[in-house]
Amino acid sequence: MPEVKRICLYCSSSTKIDECYFRDARHLGQLMAEQGIAVVNGAGNMGLMQASADGCMQAGGQAIGIIPTFMIKEGWCHQGMTQIIETPDMHLRQQRMAEESDAAIILPGGCGTFAEMMELITWKQLGLYLKPIVILNTNGYYDHMLLALQQAVDQHFMREQHTAIWRVAHTPREALQLVLETPLWDTNIRRFAAI
Repeated sequence: MPEVKRICLYCSSSTKIDECYFRDARHLGQLMAEQGIAVVNGAGNMGLMQASADGCMQAGGQAIGIIPTFMIKEGWCHQGMTQIIETPDMHLRQQRMAEESDAAIILPGGCGTFAEMMELITWKQLGLYLKPIVILNTNGYYDHMLLALQQAVDQHFMREQHTAIWRVAHTPREALQLVLETPLWDTNIRRFAAI
């Protein structure tokens, strides 16, 4: 297995969500710190982005935030991150988040998180991103999205092989374990990109 030193956590910036989501985000950050793994995220100063970074740093770990200039100007940047990487736009932010990490864990989130997750899945389907992708399905949050992805397979918009692109966890500990035991994706899967 490749060594995992940094994991990108894609997640919500909402402050209105149930405490169970904050609990899992903080716990995941803490578990990563205990394993010597840094958090990479979108550097937000609210919601699960803040909770995951704070959980990691409070346990002695490092948190690297990647954020576009306009969000810094809006005052949305977590000022306590170990390191901040500024990008000119959202597209380069997503690229840097993928490049600066060895795996991805998708926590619950809204449209931004959905877009990031689907882009990573698409890149992996095309053999452009080879790293583990784990969906942390806290409180069954992603149940309907996972059903939609299965429907895409059932109706031949994706191949059955593509369901191995992501793995699903129900707890932070399981999510981290799945990252650590998932091998890099085989670029030969690219030949299955077309149905």
